[in-house]
Amino acid sequence: MGADLILEYLWVLIVLIGLEGLLAADNALVLAIMVRHLPEKQRKKALFYGLAGAFVLRFGSLFVISFLVEVWWIQALGALYLLGISFKNLYDRFKPKRQEEADVTKDTEPLKEATPKEFWLTVLKVEFADLAFAVDSILAAVALAVALPATGLGEIGSLDAGQFAVVFIGGMVGLIIMRFAANVFVGLLAKRPGLEVAAFLIVGWVGVKLAVLVLAHQDVALIPQGFPHTTGWKLAFYIVLVLIAVIGWFSSKKTTMDTKEIS
Repeated sequence: MGADLILEYLWVLIVLIGLEGLLAADNALVLAIMVRHLPEKQRKKALFYGLAGAFVLRFGSLFVISFLVEVWWIQALGALYLLGISFKNLYDRFKPKRQEEADVTKDTEPLKEATPKEFWLTVLKVEFADLAFAVDSILAAVALAVALPATGLGEIGSLDAGQFAVVFIGGMVGLIIMRFAANVFVGLLAKRPGLEVAAFLIVGWVGVKLAVLVLAHQDVALIPQGFPHTTGWKLAFYIVLVLIAVIGWFSSKKTTMDTKEIS
């Protein structure tokens, strides 16, 4: 490989890592919501095991990307799940005042250790959520990588070995960012409980993003196939996401609760 080719691959890898970081941010918030009911020790384990499984899923999906693209119902289930938990938690949040006060009292109690069944169910939820996110993430990575010239080092799956390496490294960096970002978000939600409303709105908005991908899928075709990848939609998605986060931050108050156990 010549110096020019190496530089071209490095540039695309840097761009891809940045892209994965952006995609990981909203995904990490969803994961934080899923594990925040666990005490700190179990929460860290759930994220570790869940994302370890996600590592295997993403690695395997690189070999079957053409199949994964066709399985639109994975993203459909993911969209329904995210919209469902967003609606349920927002509804619970704005229930009649008496019930809401009871919930606030309940939220101040120490987190109880989950049973093995509850713990592994949470791990499965984390893995399923990442699988739903993976389709969009991997497609974006492959779209960048396939434009690179072949290295002549052989093929892995349907990609040149060099292209595969770029997609793989970018995807794994995205998972690492997601792992640490999820812990940060759990800490923020503990310190500023008022952010929960914004958090669940963002979860629902991410569900909308997945729903748009499903509606644009060639087997569904309710909206133009290229719409989810247009600059206008991407800008609109992130502008709304940032607005929700900013409004949520400034409208929430920092709790006086002891947060030493939150990492």
